[in-house]
Amino acid sequence: MAAQSLLSESVLGWSIFTFILLIILAFCWVYIRKFQSRQESEVVSTITAICALAIALITSALLPVDIFLVSFMKYPNGTYKEWASNNVTRGQIEDTVLYGYYTLYSIILFCVFLWIPFVYFYYEERDDDNENKCSQVKNALKYTIGFTIVCVVLLLIGAFVPLEAPPGQNSTQWEKVQYLFEELGSTHGLPALSFSISTLTLIGMLAVITYTAYGMSVLPLNLIKGTRSVAYERLENTEDIDDVEHQIEKLKSKCTDGRPLSSRDRHNLQELEGKLQVLRRRGRHLEIAERNCCTKVGSALRPVKIVLGIFFILVALLFTVALFISNLDKALHSAGISSGFIIFGTNLTNPLNELLLALQPVFPLDYILITVITMYFVVTSMAGIRNMGIWFFWIRLYKIRPKRTRPQALLFLCMILLLIVLHTSYMIYSLAPQYVMYGSQKYLVQMPSAGSASGNTTSGTTRTCDAAAPEDQCTVTRSYLFLHKFWFFSTIYYFGNWAFIGAFLIGLVVSCCRGKKSVIEGEVEADDSDLSDDEYVH
Repeated sequence: MAAQSLLSESVLGWSIFTFILLIILAFCWVYIRKFQSRQESEVVSTITAICALAIALITSALLPVDIFLVSFMKYPNGTYKEWASNNVTRGQIEDTVLYGYYTLYSIILFCVFLWIPFVYFYYEERDDDNENKCSQVKNALKYTIGFTIVCVVLLLIGAFVPLEAPPGQNSTQWEKVQYLFEELGSTHGLPALSFSISTLTLIGMLAVITYTAYGMSVLPLNLIKGTRSVAYERLENTEDIDDVEHQIEKLKSKCTDGRPLSSRDRHNLQELEGKLQVLRRRGRHLEIAERNCCTKVGSALRPVKIVLGIFFILVALLFTVALFISNLDKALHSAGISSGFIIFGTNLTNPLNELLLALQPVFPLDYILITVITMYFVVTSMAGIRNMGIWFFWIRLYKIRPKRTRPQALLFLCMILLLIVLHTSYMIYSLAPQYVMYGSQKYLVQMPSAGSASGNTTSGTTRTCDAAAPEDQCTVTRSYLFLHKFWFFSTIYYFGNWAFIGAFLIGLVVSCCRGKKSVIEGEVEADDSDLSDDEYVH
């Protein structure tokens, strides 16, 4: 009976995971195809982008499975279920999740340090005649070796970096958590992989602060504000064309008597002619947008967009408040900066943590909510990247636009999203620390019964699992141990959360001050070629 119960609950959890896996693959294919340039499409780069994005999302989908398995080992009264009463059985179940993390994280390292760089440089080295394939492969491998060396160095550092806590950390609770880390590392050889993934997660934190924080503000406000009227934009564009044509005629009139134009006038004439070309292309796009049925449907769905935008901004504010409360709790009650701000239990009421704990017993509501939270971070990150483009410090490398994104930009996009999704695991932990660490587990505490005649009678009281619980009564998720293997990374993540809150508030102010977007936002740029219009006209 116990074996059947174990099998049925394990199959249920992994079945939901498989269903979400199929949804993820479909989403990745649609998203990449939506933004892919039709003129510069490349099969290898397309497949690489789809696979990299899917691997990142699949990794994030493994977190709810981890939480579900540790939570469903126990009854609501704090006792273990029959199939989970054996320590060996519990270890085997958690090992399946651990091996899943091993596999997916290893694939992520392969994608980040080998496959994506190789495909990127292979496409960069492509000649116009596209004849010398061997030279392409050779040059791409030459550049990829540098990334491989970085990966090897990170693995070696992770394998030999000391994991002991700094002197003075002799707290009983800290020793318990430290013992879990050391046991997991010594048993399964975790440190090398964990250090490499933590380094990538650190880079992902910078991307989250830059793109996700801005996307969480710009996406809902764009939905609420909507776009400008197509008819008004066409009228305004026509007036601009007339004005520029008048200025061009005025400049050309200076040389009607055969005198050449001055260098300043020639420069101004060249700028005006370029501006006129952009305005005419903009007029063609506006004309197409006015006839497009999607524009008319979008206008009809305006009330739905407003409601959706209000919902998104409320969710963003909820996340920000939950993150602030969690960080404040760590600042006041954690084990300190030298432990990575590890907190033992929750001392301040966190609304999102309480909501997840309330939904967890009603499977799969918490699974759905965690998936929605993860996808929310992905969607807002995509919105941030699309609005900002891909930058290297102050240099803009690529633009992300529907149907006109270059293959190199798609690879960069998926690399950034892959790193962002890696950091979302820590973000979700920050939003709901107790839920991510223990799920809804409870344990029994034997208390003497009041008023008993013999004085020997005891009664069981259930308590929510935390670090103070007995080691054999609560099972920690493997995701939590991955996130906190190295205390110095956890410390950096903690301060990164404060930076994220600040970036979100700044982005919110900037988004509020900006006006409505154009209905053809991002479709027409001064540095585009006329040939790129073919992707919209046909």
